[in-house]
Amino acid sequence: MNDLLPEQSPLWQYFEGKVRDLMARYGYAEIRTPIVEQTALFARSIGEVTDIVEKEMYTFEDRNGDSLALRPEGTASCVRAAMEHGLLHNQTQRLWYQGPMFRHERPQKGRYRQFHQVGVESFGLEGPDIDAEVILLSARLWRELGLMEHVTLELNSLGSSEARTAYRDTLVAYFEQHLDVLDEDSRRRLTSNPLRILDSKNPEMAEMLAGAPRLLDHLDADSREHFEALCALLDDAGIDYVINPRLVRGLDYYGRTVFEWTTTALGSQGTVCAGGRYDGLVEQLGGKPTPAVGFAMGIERLVLLLETLELIPDAARGELDLYVLPMDDAAAGTALQLVERLRGELPELRAQLHCGGGSFKSRIKKADRSGARLALLLGEDELAHGTATLKFLREEREQRSLARDALVDELRQLLA
Repeated sequence: MNDLLPEQSPLWQYFEGKVRDLMARYGYAEIRTPIVEQTALFARSIGEVTDIVEKEMYTFEDRNGDSLALRPEGTASCVRAAMEHGLLHNQTQRLWYQGPMFRHERPQKGRYRQFHQVGVESFGLEGPDIDAEVILLSARLWRELGLMEHVTLELNSLGSSEARTAYRDTLVAYFEQHLDVLDEDSRRRLTSNPLRILDSKNPEMAEMLAGAPRLLDHLDADSREHFEALCALLDDAGIDYVINPRLVRGLDYYGRTVFEWTTTALGSQGTVCAGGRYDGLVEQLGGKPTPAVGFAMGIERLVLLLETLELIPDAARGELDLYVLPMDDAAAGTALQLVERLRGELPELRAQLHCGGGSFKSRIKKADRSGARLALLLGEDELAHGTATLKFLREEREQRSLARDALVDELRQLLA
């Protein structure tokens, strides 16, 4: 788990601001759920034989002896909250959330045991049009962040639960003919979750996996029609994609459409956003059958990607515009009033007031270290004449003495 330091926070605020604005434009409402849930919620939804529940969840007993867990993902919590508060009763919902999730897994570049996700969940709509919308929403985010040329959309369909059961038998029979090639993890999954074997990154299994039966060849008619309609909608919208018949999800509740956005810009291929349909989850958790689709994206990985590709604008880095510097203690009160007036009349101005006294030389050093573009100096002469001295800290330009009443217009032009 890691700290987010002050110089990193503006990068996160930039990304989160883009997300918040986009969700509002698409008509998605924010939901905020607790970090701690009943352990049974995740065991029932994610699947007891998944890596998350078996190995990665942080669970503990509270003082009442109840088993609780730090949430490892957001969908189950979102479904629980929607059911508990009657949000799914004869109505559709388009929801989104962001916040910390927790998994005890091996940390790697851009991944931590406390990590943060943005998630989108839509309930009550069963057609391929809503699948297309959530994919288009994510694609628009990539475009607005400048990432579109650095990510690839991969698509697959997992079909109905009945089709998956029949395919599972076919797949197990195939793997049993190649037991000598399966690694230890895959042998364990053979009886519990054989579809996850398809997702193995073990290069020694690559050739064997390439010859495995394809789920797309075993789809039920309705799922095939749904998938073809989705592909047609994406084609019409000009969204490029790759059909990946090996694409599965690590959570048991997915069915039909699954998708991932991947990138190679961080080294080896990595997923930055993943989702799909989970039409059976609400019923599985005790509600009425409710079609649903969504996705989640990791904020750490996406901020790292934006940094790596140098796609975060300078204006988003939270740098100061102005450092207001009383040159002696006598000017401190006037400086405080002046910077407050400037903040009131220029809401976009990022200004910091020098506090803590010190020699004139040390004050100037602090102004320079602040990173501000400009400094506003107030000393004995400025107090006597009702002026302020504007000093350029990052440019070779003459400093200027200005009447304090003219400062607002001058700063507005410089900011523009």
